[in-house]
Amino acid sequence: MKVKLLRYTADSELLCGAAASTTIKSGKPSEIFEKMDSETAARKIKQVTGYGHASVIEHASFTFSVEDVSRAMTHQLVRHRVASYTQQSQRYVTYDTIEKYVTPPSIGRNAEAKKVFDETLEKISEAYQKLLKMTIPKEDARFILPNAAKTNIMVTMNARELRHFFNLRCCARAQWEIREVATDMLKQAKKAAPALFENSGPSCVELGYCPEGKMKPPECSVPKIKAQFKSL
Repeated sequence: MKVKLLRYTADSELLCGAAASTTIKSGKPSEIFEKMDSETAARKIKQVTGYGHASVIEHASFTFSVEDVSRAMTHQLVRHRVASYTQQSQRYVTYDTIEKYVTPPSIGRNAEAKKVFDETLEKISEAYQKLLKMTIPKEDARFILPNAAKTNIMVTMNARELRHFFNLRCCARAQWEIREVATDMLKQAKKAAPALFENSGPSCVELGYCPEGKMKPPECSVPKIKAQFKSL
């Protein structure tokens, strides 16, 4: 798995700071933006988003490359609808070796389970190749491919949607693979625009308590998780 921040809105913090100031000042947005400095922008972003007016940070967008992840993970990722996605197509990419699949850690740690897993994937790959040799189109042969099949995807989200994405997918209850992807995305986004993602992470980081109620994992410690994400 690899996550890389490819591009993000230039002067994103200044832009969002200007947007925050535009709501309460009589000046023109262009003039406010020209006069905006980093310290003022950070203060304005924190102030306005603290009131719940998060629309001001929608003006900044971030584009990531998410590589060598499973189709199981991307099926979850694309449920976040306020985003743009471009994914590697199974109509054109061939699956022919065990390296083209993601192995969950729980299976990788269990020798017997991994043997069953690998043997099954090898049989699937063999059947897939046989279908192709029968001149079955890739778009039809792919019907037998599993959720473990690796894929690459580009995703673009604005800062507000990213923060919502981090709330849900950095949570200890999220599936392990998308949690790793989300945490890596947050780490890179926070480095690029710290004022926009100062208190980002699972919901407990922003709220100070776990909103999952009875669904909260027993091993989940809010202070520990807050400290973890603050240090990213």
